[in-house]
Amino acid sequence: MTECGGAGLAYGADAGAAGGAGEPERLARAALTRVLEPGDERGGRWLRDCGAVELWRRIRDPAGEAERLSGMTVRRLAGYRLRAAGADPERDLAAVAAVGGRFVCPGDREWPTQLDDLGDARPTGLWVRGGPDLRLWALRSVAVVGARACTPYGAHMATTLGAGLAERGWVVVSGAAFGVDGAAHRGALATGGATVAVLACGVDVPYPRGHAELIGRVAGQGLVIGELPPAEHPTRSRFILRNRVIAALTRGTVVVEAEYRSGSLVTARVAQRLGRFTMGVPGPATSGLSAGVHELLRGEGVLVTDAAEVAELVGDMGDLAPSRRGPVLARDLLDAVAGRVLDALPARTAVDAREVARAAGTSADEALGKLYELHSLGFVEREAEGWRLTRRLTCGGDARRGGS
Repeated sequence: MTECGGAGLAYGADAGAAGGAGEPERLARAALTRVLEPGDERGGRWLRDCGAVELWRRIRDPAGEAERLSGMTVRRLAGYRLRAAGADPERDLAAVAAVGGRFVCPGDREWPTQLDDLGDARPTGLWVRGGPDLRLWALRSVAVVGARACTPYGAHMATTLGAGLAERGWVVVSGAAFGVDGAAHRGALATGGATVAVLACGVDVPYPRGHAELIGRVAGQGLVIGELPPAEHPTRSRFILRNRVIAALTRGTVVVEAEYRSGSLVTARVAQRLGRFTMGVPGPATSGLSAGVHELLRGEGVLVTDAAEVAELVGDMGDLAPSRRGPVLARDLLDAVAGRVLDALPARTAVDAREVARAAGTSADEALGKLYELHSLGFVEREAEGWRLTRRLTCGGDARRGGS
C-alpha cells in the first residue's frame, strides 16, 4: 500500500481547482514531466495518492522515503533520481514562455477535464504553445489521423475533412506527422479554421523537421501541445503514448488510411475504450493502406465519407448530414401504371394501344388514357394508328424498354 504524507487527490478535484494550480504544484508537475514518461500509470498512481509536491520531494530527496512507494524498486528509483538531478522547472517554464507558451496542469481553468478519463495514465501536465484556450477548444474537437505514407486519395480525404470540419466550427486535432496528419492540419489552416497539433516531443522542437513551417503555422493560428518539456526529443514509444492524448482530448477519432499495424489504430482503440466515437474513411478493398480502416469498420467503427457525416455523429442534435440520393429523372415521377405502359412500348417501332395494354397488363382503355398522359409529358408520340417513344427519349435512353 502506498504511504504518503497527505491525503490523496481524486481526479477532477485537484488542489486549487477554483483558481488554478498553486505555484508549488505547478513547479512540481513541470519537474515531474522530466522524470515520468508519458502514460506512466505507476507514476500517475503516486501522483494521485501523494500529490505532485510530495512525490517530487520524495524522488529528489535521498531521505524522502520514495522506497516506500508501492511498486518502487531500487533500479527504478535510481533512474528517476538520475532524471530528477537534471530537472530545472523554472528553466523549462521560462523556455516555453520564450516561444509563446505555458504549462497547463490539472486544477487549472484551462485543463481539459476529459483527459481525466485516462485515469492514472493521464498527463502529468501539458506544455502548450499558442494563444487559444485549450479547454474551450477541446470541447468541440475531432481527431483526424492516418498513415504517414498515405496515398494521394488519403491526402485528399484528410485535407477535405480538415477543411470541412473547420468550416463547421470544429477543432481539428492531429499529430503533425507526414501524410494524413499534415494534410488534416493544412485543410483546417486553409479555411482559417482551428487546429491542434499534439506532439511526442517538446513543443519548441519542430518534429518532423520537414514540418517545421507547418508546426509554426499551427502554433500561430491554433495550438501545439505535448506532455514533454522543452527540448525533449521523440521516441517510438512516445509516439504511441501520444495517441492516447489525441483520443481522450477529442469527441471522436476519424482514421484515414491505416495498415493493420498502425499507430492510428491505437488512437482509435483508445477512443473506443474511452467511449468516444470512432470513424473510418473507406478505401479500395485492394489497398493495404486501407486494410486497418476496413477492419475497424467491421467492428465498432462508423463509416464516414465527408465532414458532414462526421459532424452528424459527434455533434449536437440537429447537426444532420444532407440526405444522399441519385438524380431524380422525369420518369421517376410517373405513377406505377404509367410506368408500365411506358416500359411496354418497343424502342424503335410503333404499336397500337391494344398491344401496349397486353404488354403492360392493363385494359385497352386504361392504356390509351395513360398513353395520352405520356404524350402530354413528351414521353411518347403518335405515328399513324400506333404509338411509339419520342425519338429524343429513344436516343437519350430515359424511356427505353426495361427502364433506366
